[in-house]
Amino acid sequence: MSEPTILKSEIKKACKNCGAELKYKPGTTSITCEYCGHEEQINLDTDPIKELPLRQYLQDQGSQANSEEISILHCKNCGANQHIEENYKSLHCVYCGTPLIREDAKTEQWILPGAVLPFQLTQQEAILRFKKWVNGLWWAPDDLKKATLDPQFTKGLYLPYWTFDAQLYGNYSGMRGDYYYETQSYKDSNGKRQTRRVRKTRWTPASGSIKGFIDDTLISASKQHTGKVPKGVSLWNLKKLQPFESGFLSGFVTEKYTIPLKNGHLQSQEEMRSIANSWARRDIGGDEQQISKLDINLEEETFKHILLPVYISAYRYKNKEYSFFVNGENGSISGKRPYSFWKIFLTILAGLFVFGLIYLFSK
Repeated sequence: MSEPTILKSEIKKACKNCGAELKYKPGTTSITCEYCGHEEQINLDTDPIKELPLRQYLQDQGSQANSEEISILHCKNCGANQHIEENYKSLHCVYCGTPLIREDAKTEQWILPGAVLPFQLTQQEAILRFKKWVNGLWWAPDDLKKATLDPQFTKGLYLPYWTFDAQLYGNYSGMRGDYYYETQSYKDSNGKRQTRRVRKTRWTPASGSIKGFIDDTLISASKQHTGKVPKGVSLWNLKKLQPFESGFLSGFVTEKYTIPLKNGHLQSQEEMRSIANSWARRDIGGDEQQISKLDINLEEETFKHILLPVYISAYRYKNKEYSFFVNGENGSISGKRPYSFWKIFLTILAGLFVFGLIYLFSK
């Protein structure tokens, strides 16, 4: 019988002292044992992060290159596809908190990540930021402010993204608008003649060509029924990306992309067209620009599958589901929150009472 294949994305390392699984320590390049404190360095790849040829992967003969199988749990409530490490005793969807059954796991093919941005914040730091955020909310229910989150429902998640690079060439035609001013006379409300300066625009035809390299157009590779991760926490410093190493994933949940490479590429083309439009307007110059025609051509297109860090917690308040997100790199936070009807009602009532008193005394 042949030896089972060990997947690059699922390599787990045991502590040489006690045998427990080593986990990534956020903000470092090491994996540690939470039982005996043993620490080992992650073997960082000194080679540059690889960019994969896009056209090859969009064709059938290239779709399976640099890919492997991964064990996936699918959430029937929100649709998220999650790879969860075996050491988690209680399994819940990181997005909506729905219980997951390990026996329902399926094996699926995925394009191996080319890079990962390791977590810089610990789970405890993320929970403290959430509590501080809750305490600063206006009209939040008292029960919510007193609530403490169970760490098992606050998990670190690596989100999948596509990045696309391309050499862009374009030709445009349009109009350039330059402001100029004329002095006009008019009669004011008293019948007196006055003068004023009026701005006008002089339009002249414009055409030309643009070219440049577009680097790391970032496209989300996942979509759940519960919606996207808020924009407020979706800004990462991609200069901190590391070549993919499974040690960075130890102890965290990894989400599998649900937006195929082909669809992600179509979205990136829209982003690149928007960039080309900005380049054309800058090339035209003047005070205003109108683009009537813009033809672009993308060459030397490459892509990579990357993983970006975020902490997610789903919690329930009065039978409603709420969630919050903390950026695992810079600590920015965003989330859905409940409002206290009675706090809002009493605040309005107090305001009306004060207004009434002011009105009475003014009489």
